[in-house]
Amino acid sequence: MSEAPGTPRNLFDRISLVIGRATAWLTLFMVLVTTVIVIMRYVFDAGMIWIQESVIWMHAAVFMLGASYTLLHEEHVRVDIFYRNMGPRRQAVVDLFGVIVFLLPLCGYLALAAYDFAAVSWSIREASREPGGLPYPMIPMLKSVVVIMPVLVALQGVSMMMRSLATLRRK
Repeated sequence: MSEAPGTPRNLFDRISLVIGRATAWLTLFMVLVTTVIVIMRYVFDAGMIWIQESVIWMHAAVFMLGASYTLLHEEHVRVDIFYRNMGPRRQAVVDLFGVIVFLLPLCGYLALAAYDFAAVSWSIREASREPGGLPYPMIPMLKSVVVIMPVLVALQGVSMMMRSLATLRRK
């Protein structure tokens, strides 16, 4: 009996599921904050730079934190012309190859490159360049999400790899 894509089977799947659901709430919060910005601007003729910046950063966080959830549910971008017509074993081979050759090396590179990006931000106590923008430590925290994203995607890739190996071991 085959499980539906996105059904949590291990710890990595559960991590992606929890973070994905939390990200969905962040999306709702982002919509509410945007509504507040619009009301403040057009009804009260007022605005706050830090609130506008927070929406931009929340938007980035939604995409970055939602990536592993998207992979869990197999909703990621895939050239599906050949894949959809393959049997489960051939799909498992393609998934295994993709994770080992493309996903894990890319995630490793991104995590290493992003680490310096975030570390510098923490070390200089970075705040927004805009007057009235986001204060320290918001910018370093948000830049740290750039480190977290490839780690979460790599963990989900390992889960995908384990599923592929399990499929290939079945007779």
